[in-house]
Amino acid sequence: MRSFTGKMAVVTGGGAGMGRELVVQLAAEGCSVAACDVNEAGLAVTAERAAKAAPGGGDVRVTTHHCDVLDEAQVTRFRDAVVERHRTGHINLLFNNAGISGGNSFVTSPRAEWERTFGVCWGGVYTCTRAFMPLLIASDEGCLVNTSSVNGFWAAGPGTPMSAYSAAKFAVKGFSEAMLTDLRINAPHVRVALVMPGHVGTDIVINSRRIHGHREPDDMTAEELADARVLAAAVAGVPADRLSDEEVRAAVKNMGEWFRDTAPMSAADAATVILDGVRAGTWRILVGEDARALDAAMRADPLDLYRPDSPTLAAVLPDMRRREE
Repeated sequence: MRSFTGKMAVVTGGGAGMGRELVVQLAAEGCSVAACDVNEAGLAVTAERAAKAAPGGGDVRVTTHHCDVLDEAQVTRFRDAVVERHRTGHINLLFNNAGISGGNSFVTSPRAEWERTFGVCWGGVYTCTRAFMPLLIASDEGCLVNTSSVNGFWAAGPGTPMSAYSAAKFAVKGFSEAMLTDLRINAPHVRVALVMPGHVGTDIVINSRRIHGHREPDDMTAEELADARVLAAAVAGVPADRLSDEEVRAAVKNMGEWFRDTAPMSAADAATVILDGVRAGTWRILVGEDARALDAAMRADPLDLYRPDSPTLAAVLPDMRRREE
């Protein structure tokens, strides 16, 4: 798929971050797009930016749809709306991009948060692929683009557990690699691309707290403070009982802003890398220097990256380690 002009794409999680940038850049290249998200205000911004980016002539159509990819009934309605509003019997590209963070600890995190994180990050990929695969197969050429993460081959964060997110992203990676052979045998005109971003500047941390129903940091309850204190202490590298409530509130606020504002790669640049990879026909797209470095380190010594004092990890992610301190 050397060009996206005249193609039809579906993007999940299109209301912010990499999803929004994918929609805008696809539209700019003459590709019609149907974007879904749970954030309707974010989708409105995406639609406005995509309309401005699209070439004149009216050939590019961008639609937005409220859809929680965790809910199969909503995904089915989304698919049917895409067919109706775009008057199409096929799509060329499915970007399974929607994702949230949370459920860091299997031991201490609330079960509902753990399962929602896993359900969106893996279940959304599965459900959307089930819904849209017939439309991909109906095209003359199609590409299934699944967003995993560096946490799809390294199941941790620096000093913190990331069990729900990592388990889901490992599932996305395994599913995508399995689809290489499945599609080659059963739908050879459709291929799969696996996206594995490193640290990209988005609001995923801030938005995920809201999706999980957490209060804003200044309004956190005693129970929420207790849950957050464990993570804040791990990031700060101090015992949890040494943090005051105000320090926990500040840490929660700072984590989201830090993740967005200090990333080595912007969401726009990440989307460009993804689209370049799809256009080039590669099936494994590493996004960012940190992703490439972590991938190489994991292949060289998978045991080392899980050691608390790993010198390799300190070398691969020096900026992140320094920011923790």
